Amino acid sequence: MSHSAAAAHGHDDHAADHGSLKSYIIGFVLSLLLTFGSFGLVMHGALSHTATIIGVVALCILQLLVQLVYFLHMGASKSSRDNLATFVFTVMIIFIIVGGSAWVLYNMNVNMGHAM
Repeated sequence: MSHSAAAAHGHDDHAADHGSLKSYIIGFVLSLLLTFGSFGLVMHGALSHTATIIGVVALCILQLLVQLVYFLHMGASKSSRDNLATFVFTVMIIFIIVGGSAWVLYNMNVNMGHAM
């Protein structure tokens, strides 16, 4: 196969799917800030227990989004829609399996006569 045949199939724009050094550094710095923010919320202890948990969960979700965008390159562009669809499908399957297992175990426990 000649080089022009490989280029015709779109193999030459593989580097466009990867981020630049600048985007990796931005993602890394944001991840560090969110990690230190979570650590600070827990260690400072100024908030109530419930507010601390809500804050840590919110920072966790933000960090997940930062890592999806900056490191896994998932976004709204056409080149990343397939990866995004695969990720969403995987998350749905995990929730179905974990949720279904928890539901079955809870009902098994209730039907056996043991309170949780």
